[in-house]
Amino acid sequence: MRIWLPVFALLALGVGSASAEDSPNAVIESSVRLLTEQLDGRKEELAENRQELYDIIDGILMPRFDRRFAAQVVLAKHWRTASEEQQARFIEAFYRALLRKYSDGILEFDPDMITVLPFRGDATKKRTRVRSTVALDDGSTVSVDYELVKRKAGWLVFNVVIEGVSYVRNFRAELDSEIRASSLEAVITRLEGEAGIVAGE
Repeated sequence: MRIWLPVFALLALGVGSASAEDSPNAVIESSVRLLTEQLDGRKEELAENRQELYDIIDGILMPRFDRRFAAQVVLAKHWRTASEEQQARFIEAFYRALLRKYSDGILEFDPDMITVLPFRGDATKKRTRVRSTVALDDGSTVSVDYELVKRKAGWLVFNVVIEGVSYVRNFRAELDSEIRASSLEAVITRLEGEAGIVAGE
């Protein structure tokens, strides 16, 4: 779905100034402001300079997205049988591949598309969900939920659910089939290629 692009754009430049005091909603709302500032007057420039675009995303996303937890949930049972080296490589390759795959969404991002709804969850729990709606070009709206986990540094995003469809579950099903058909090592190697990671780095 085309909607994944702007949604992951928000996730990518998302999660504002994560701190222990931030409410889950404040994390997402600050993301919209931050993303708007980062893109202001630079879309054409960044469209021509992908590496700079990746660097901008990486500089903001890496400390605010729970890469290890997302990777662990995606691999599910395969995480337990992976070696420590494979786990580390998968975390990096999965993250980098996502970063590149959804970078185009940043250039399509329009802050007016997104409305963050009042928080109805329990911020004292370890995990929670922030709900929002995204307006589409045809005038319709879709529901977009951000799942967050609380860490010492504050709330971190690890999953996005669009109209009930979870990207974590999607990737888990996709990669489980691929791993069963080939191997975890083959999947990691493919993701490393997509992410532009040179062997031995």
